[in-house]
Amino acid sequence: MTKVTIPDLHRKKQKGEKIFGVVAWDTHMAAIADRVGADIVSVGDTVGKNLWGHDTMFEITMDEMIIVTKAVRRGVKRALVSADFPYGPLQEGVDSALRAAIRLVKEAGIDLLKLDGAADYPEAVEALTRAGIPVWAQFGLTPQTALATGIPYENQADATEAAPGMEARLIAEAKAMEAAGAVLLDFTNSGPVIGPKVVEAVSIPVIGGFGGGPWLDGRVRLAQAAVGYNVAALDKEPSGYANIARTIHDALSECAEDVRSGRQIKGQPGR
Repeated sequence: MTKVTIPDLHRKKQKGEKIFGVVAWDTHMAAIADRVGADIVSVGDTVGKNLWGHDTMFEITMDEMIIVTKAVRRGVKRALVSADFPYGPLQEGVDSALRAAIRLVKEAGIDLLKLDGAADYPEAVEALTRAGIPVWAQFGLTPQTALATGIPYENQADATEAAPGMEARLIAEAKAMEAAGAVLLDFTNSGPVIGPKVVEAVSIPVIGGFGGGPWLDGRVRLAQAAVGYNVAALDKEPSGYANIARTIHDALSECAEDVRSGRQIKGQPGR
């Protein structure tokens, strides 16, 4: 098994090969993504909202990110493991960002640090690069810009394409992040017009998470969304690749019926 490296991702861009990333938050999902052949397994700070039931993505703490990233690290052998900062360390300044990044490297074993909203903090990208920590810099319209603009994050892809001067701004941000030392870019809400122009403007891979598309160098998909894990999939058929929530619901219902009927449950240890 050959471990993925950052130069491998750069070669993929040069060859026109797409980069595939998966957002995962537990050992088993991470291990499955790794076996599928994901290039990156990313530990997103949305774990608090999307898995643990927080009201917003800004409630997650650094200690919680360390815990969940360590769980993912244990499941990954081949892919690069990336982690997000929670909201706070980057916004507090370079020294805070460095301390938080060093914790993620030393305690959680990350290969790559994803900085949400990094275009506003080029000095942090430079400092982390000097410290030998590879940076995956997010830019574009992000959850942070959603707060500032009032445009719902889910609707910002169209806004990216329509806003006057947005193309020049986003190309300039991408180039600035590359110049600051970023090894990858995460272009959120890229759109099919501006996205390809940004890809062409920089030599490092431009990968899309939320609101991306096939016009970028690759995509990152939230595993829970791809497989229909969330409870909402019980009420509305998900648009992803499976409905795992329904499978779990039906399996647990069958287990409950066995218990209530006095039958031995399936998979009982020692049976």
